[in-house]
Amino acid sequence: MWLPVLFLLLGVGLGLLTDITIPNQYSNYLSIAVLAAFDTLLGGIRAHLQQLFDAKVFVTGFFFNILLAAMLAFIGIQLGIDLYLAAVFAFGVRLFQNVAIIRRKIIEKKLNYKEN
Repeated sequence: MWLPVLFLLLGVGLGLLTDITIPNQYSNYLSIAVLAAFDTLLGGIRAHLQQLFDAKVFVTGFFFNILLAAMLAFIGIQLGIDLYLAAVFAFGVRLFQNVAIIRRKIIEKKLNYKEN
């Protein structure tokens, strides 16, 4: 569980401490990459709560999701269509599913703790 939380804190800390501006031409790529990274982070937390977490799967999934999302955005721009919206939809659905599972697992743990 410490790896996803570590990366979250590292990313938030770097974001707050630096004054980096991203050009508008890269905003689609960055927004999709952040969404993919956040999806992977929540997936890692969910896997930990389900006791299925594997660091190799987490790290490879993190980079693969970001690359896939950036490629979709790039291909969409080259074709002149908003193909990045497919990634936004897919990652958005997974984000909400992961949050729902995390919420259920936390509630289950709290209820089991109170019963014991």
